[in-house]
Amino acid sequence: MTERPTPRHGAPDPEDRPPRGDLGRRVRRRREELGLTREEVAARAGMAEAYVAHLEQHSTAAPDSGALLRLAGALRTSPQELGGGHADLPAGLGRASRHPRLGELSEQECRELLSTHGVGRFSVSTEGAPVVLPVNYTVVDGAIVFRTREGSVLGEGFGREVAFEVDRVDDALSEGWSVLVRGTAQPVTDRAEAARLAERAYSEPWAGGERDLWVRIEPTVLTGRRIEAG
Repeated sequence: MTERPTPRHGAPDPEDRPPRGDLGRRVRRRREELGLTREEVAARAGMAEAYVAHLEQHSTAAPDSGALLRLAGALRTSPQELGGGHADLPAGLGRASRHPRLGELSEQECRELLSTHGVGRFSVSTEGAPVVLPVNYTVVDGAIVFRTREGSVLGEGFGREVAFEVDRVDDALSEGWSVLVRGTAQPVTDRAEAARLAERAYSEPWAGGERDLWVRIEPTVLTGRRIEAG
């Protein structure tokens, strides 16, 4: 039997963390990531479609451990992920697969994974030290665009080459991918263009506050890698 790794001193084991609520939202998001209907998930989990709908629509729903385990299996994830037990921890806690395959992504694959929106990491070298900050981004006409506030440290990258990274890790399958973009960051000063970007944006910055300055990165180099379980 394989022993579970011991968590570092003072840190609760994610397996023992209670559900954080919003189970329905996590179920729906994972189902949509896999491109499954409620009917398909219900069939995989051996439960009624109406029950899957109930779980998705009620954030306080609390299925028993058996139902949660079957639902996680149907969604190719873990009960801990669905229950939010890993919400405060970095991705990649799962074990590596027995025979992982690491491969390079083509530029077209990188563009497909990069689009259309999500959270990426903006990297810039400032006078003091390199800085990496997460931002909510959208892809418009092939360019990466996001909002920040006037005077932000991100402004130190204007007119210079910067890096932008996006990744996705599936702990349940020990698989994932990453895309690295290099390009020049520029502020969007034209009001009409800023309004157009606002109309095309998929989400508001999670950080909130006044963030009215649009930034555009025109990719010049795209590289990426994918890890698949063997």
